[in-house]
Amino acid sequence: MKKSNRNGGRPAHVPSEISRRLVTILAAEAVPQSQISVALGIDGKTLRRRYGEEIRRGSALVEAKLVLHLHRIAGGSDGTALKAIRFALRAKCGWSEFAPPRVELQPRPKRRC
Repeated sequence: MKKSNRNGGRPAHVPSEISRRLVTILAAEAVPQSQISVALGIDGKTLRRRYGEEIRRGSALVEAKLVLHLHRIAGGSDGTALKAIRFALRAKCGWSEFAPPRVELQPRPKRRC
């Protein structure tokens, strides 16, 4: 009797070109990884191991779409534009409405010995 390399269970998942495109499209539409893995019928670890590049590419596309949309909104002249600009400054530039107040240091008095 011939020994197999595997101990049983499901065969290893082999990504196809169609499944790679599907993962990229779903990730670009901000579909959670848990839902993508259900759609493909694989485990989440398998998804991240076999489709890591596609997930990263899709996530980059989502971020690019959001940034373009944010810049379009920020170019307006209404209250929404102001909110978009404030959000961008907080998210990308580290601005905060809750920054601690500036403390002015007083020079130390000279000691008399």
